[in-house]
Amino acid sequence: MADYKVHPTAVVDDNVEIGKGTSIWHYSHIQPGAKIGEKCTLGQNVNVANNVVIGNFCKIQNNVSVYEGVTLEDYVFCGPSMVFTNILVPKCKYPQRGSEFYVNTLVREGASIGANATIVCGTTVGRHCLIGAGAVVVKDVPDYALVVGNPGRVIGWVSEAGERLQFDSEGKAHCSKSGKNYILKDGIVKESN
Repeated sequence: MADYKVHPTAVVDDNVEIGKGTSIWHYSHIQPGAKIGEKCTLGQNVNVANNVVIGNFCKIQNNVSVYEGVTLEDYVFCGPSMVFTNILVPKCKYPQRGSEFYVNTLVREGASIGANATIVCGTTVGRHCLIGAGAVVVKDVPDYALVVGNPGRVIGWVSEAGERLQFDSEGKAHCSKSGKNYILKDGIVKESN
């Protein structure tokens, strides 16, 4: 007996790995070679393409397609109807099918991507960053960055818990939600003691 939940309307192809405690909801499709970690939630109408790797504790909201070439680390949040791509110049007359054509995208641990955001392939979305709803990410996103707009731009910094960080004159900030401290130096945010 499976130790994960799959709604009767969902389709799970052969040759997939699904971790303990994961839930896959209405009309979703998990394609061959996909690996989904433990305690993930995949909402309604989620497509996980061939050979995609999804870490543990991820939440993928309704109407999201995670295309081949995309990797999600642990604790990634994908908001409703956000979009991944995997080909830089798609053309119907000159199809580019197969993994040799796909441009990889990496979403690092704890990143949150807002509803209707677009992540253009070939980018790395940094750890614990927050991508605002509707943003279009066209370049790498630093860890802990708060990104909005089209094209996406960094307008501030957030903690691992998603709280907006306010740095003092020494480049130090504290997150009251998590109790963690952060330091900003040379445009890079790191957790500190």
